[in-house]
This record gives sequence, structure tokens and C-alpha cells, in this order.
Amino acid sequence: MWAFTGYQFINHYFEGKWYHCVIGSAIMIIMIIQIERQIILSSKKEILLHGFRFIMALAMAVIGSVIIDQIIFQKDIDRGKMMTMDSEVDRILPGKAKELNNQITDRKLSISSKENERREIAEDLAKHPFIWMVKVDELIDSLGNKTKNIIREQVPNPKSSWIAPIDRDIEMLRNEVNTKDSLSLQLRPQIEADLKANVGFLDELKVMVSLLQESKVAFIAWSVWFIFLLCLELFIVVSKWGEIETDYDKRMTQQMELHFRRI
Repeated sequence: MWAFTGYQFINHYFEGKWYHCVIGSAIMIIMIIQIERQIILSSKKEILLHGFRFIMALAMAVIGSVIIDQIIFQKDIDRGKMMTMDSEVDRILPGKAKELNNQITDRKLSISSKENERREIAEDLAKHPFIWMVKVDELIDSLGNKTKNIIREQVPNPKSSWIAPIDRDIEMLRNEVNTKDSLSLQLRPQIEADLKANVGFLDELKVMVSLLQESKVAFIAWSVWFIFLLCLELFIVVSKWGEIETDYDKRMTQQMELHFRRI
């Protein structure tokens, strides 16, 4: 029973590999065996040990019944998660949509600024496709006299090389706007997918509690499993509590007395 519980717990909530689940089952078995062994081999009625075992039995019964009932009521839990997921999506969606719209607005403002800059450059190029450059050459004759030769020539306006980088920036910004527009259309399904992929133990436990509160049939089914597992856990404790002194107990007492006499 607890091997199955440990396997399903690791498999469902930790999404472990099969060998992780087997290790979880082995740990659960070893833990149960060691606890029960302490109770079975105790020669005296240790109230503290039995009290601890009773508390642990409650916890184990709750864990076992929750995990087993989640397997039995899996479709009902999935239906409940869908209902709670809608309200969770409605809570998250406005903030995500606002953030995405702000990013789209920022990109559009950047595009507008780049287009204005490009327009101004294009107008300047249309008015001044060429600009005058003044070049001064200094010549020295054989007598060491210096003369300056001033040359004026027209060259293409260097602003023409600014157009291509601005066009690339505008294209990149437009692609980002298109991408974010597509994301805004798929925002709700994306949030739902993220929530489905990150459903944990507490989330399913909340759905289980609400299901038990709403359905008497579910509460009865869960109670049956809980009582069964609790009785299973307390079976050795109760049987040990009313047990008369056995040969093992007498042997342990005799060995203890002999040990004391030797000391």
C-alpha cells in the first residue's frame, strides 16, 4: 500500500523518472518497517512511542487518502481545476495584457521617432544631394616658398549612409510589434497552459477540499479511505497495546536482568 503511495506521490508531484519513483517507494517501505519494528520489538508500553506513532498514523492516513483519492477523482479534480483556473486567468490576464500593450506602445513610438528622423534626412538629401568640400594643398617650390592651393569639390551628402541603419531599426521594431500583437492574441491560452504546467500539491489539495465540501458522496468516499488507512496504520499499535507478556518479552527481561547483574 505505501509502496504504491510513495510511487504515485513522486510520479505525480515531482514528475520523477521511474527509478526516482522506485526509490521513493523503497524509502516509504523502509520508513514504515523501521517504525513498526520499533513498536513490535518494544518490551514495554512506551506511551511516547505510541503517541508519536498515532500522530504519524494520522499524517500518513491523510497523505495516503489524498493521493489515492486524487487518482480516483482525477477527472473531477481536473474539472474543478478548470473552474478555478478560469478565475485565476481572469486575475492574471489584465496585468499581463497591460504590460504587453505598454511594450507595443513603446515600440510604435520608437517607430514613429525613427520614421520622422528618416523623413528629415530624406528631405535634406533631396535639397542637398551634394555638398561642397574644401581641400587645401600646400606646395613648396625649389626655393622653399610655400604656396597654398585651395580646391573646392562636390561630394555626395554623407547623410545618405544613415538611411540604411534607420531602415533596419524600423524593420526590427515592426517585427517586434507584429510578434507582440500575435502574443496578445494568444495571451489567454498561454496563461492557461502555464497554469496547467505548474499545478502543485497545494493547488490540487485546495480543489480536493472544495470538492469534499460540495459533494457528500466525495466526502464519504474520502472518509472511507481515510478510516481504512488510519486503522491500517494503528493496527500494530492497538494490537501491541493490549498484548500480554510474550516469550520474547520474557527473554528480553531476562537478558536485561542478566546484563545488570554482570555490571
